[in-house]
Amino acid sequence: MLRSLNINRLILAVVLTGLSLVFGMAGFMGIEHYHPVDAFYMTVTTIATVGFGEIHPFSHAGRLFVSFYILYNLVVVAYLVSVFSSFIFDGELRKIYKMIRIDQEIKRFSGHVIVCGFGRNGRRAYQELRANGARVVVIESDQELMKNITDGHTGEDYDGDGMAGGRIFTVLGDATTDLVLKQAGVERASALITALPKDADNVFVALSARALNPRLKIIARASLKTSESKLLSAGADSVVMPDEIGGSHMAKLVVRPEVIRFLDLISGLSADKLRLEEMSFQQLRRDLHGRSIRELDVRSITGATIIGLRQASGTLLVSPPVDYVLEAGDVLLVLGSEEQIESFEVRFRQL
Repeated sequence: MLRSLNINRLILAVVLTGLSLVFGMAGFMGIEHYHPVDAFYMTVTTIATVGFGEIHPFSHAGRLFVSFYILYNLVVVAYLVSVFSSFIFDGELRKIYKMIRIDQEIKRFSGHVIVCGFGRNGRRAYQELRANGARVVVIESDQELMKNITDGHTGEDYDGDGMAGGRIFTVLGDATTDLVLKQAGVERASALITALPKDADNVFVALSARALNPRLKIIARASLKTSESKLLSAGADSVVMPDEIGGSHMAKLVVRPEVIRFLDLISGLSADKLRLEEMSFQQLRRDLHGRSIRELDVRSITGATIIGLRQASGTLLVSPPVDYVLEAGDVLLVLGSEEQIESFEVRFRQL
């Protein structure tokens, strides 16, 4: 992250200044046989160009050395001044402080979601995650892209504490490297979405992330059908192909338009959106354990509807029987408006 903020220029300026100091002392001690303290004094006065005078007259070799040494330091000092000026007047120091602070905050994250790549798909995933209250860390190699987004130059409407003037927790770097993944807290994260443009990079991210965190849930983007099996073998739990989904969606708008409109309501793509929520048996209030779906009476209490149930065995029941008694490992799928789902959360979720 700090490398992207030209910190290397500052390091180089400091290194050149240090080398100049060592080189000058060595020259004065070797050519003019100065004591180390006298050599340090002459080096500093020469670099600073204050002209306090020589401790004793220079030899011809000494004068030649000092001449070239002064020319060398004119370049070094000019570079040092330009670097410090840019850091002070262009806000680089402020940016470095900000990135260090973000790094420290990310180190305290746990159970967050990492989004690799902030293109169209990554950006949409970020928006959806933030809308659902998830804590997100973005990995992106394009610093200019992130700058444009946070400055609000993209023309897109991002809400809240995530976008357009808000703060995006970002790690600038290559997501395929272990170091960058660790900076994003992959070992403490609950899920990772890799939406990089190249399938090969997504395979590498999935492979690296799985090795660093075996419990991580990994969702990967793929452009080619042949990449799906590779991503699953690399450790991805699910593979999404945006182009294939888009084409299928358009075709179904022709043959089954009302079904698609209903799905748009659920997915939030429609203005009058519904919300599809899940709640596991472990998240259900303990005093409701052992009750049947009829006894829970979700619809009468909240207005929301239980439309499905995934059993611990992995079997998915659509419109589960009302006499079904929930067991450990089961997950309820509940559909309703935003207000109905909020009521369901308040009345049925274990605090």
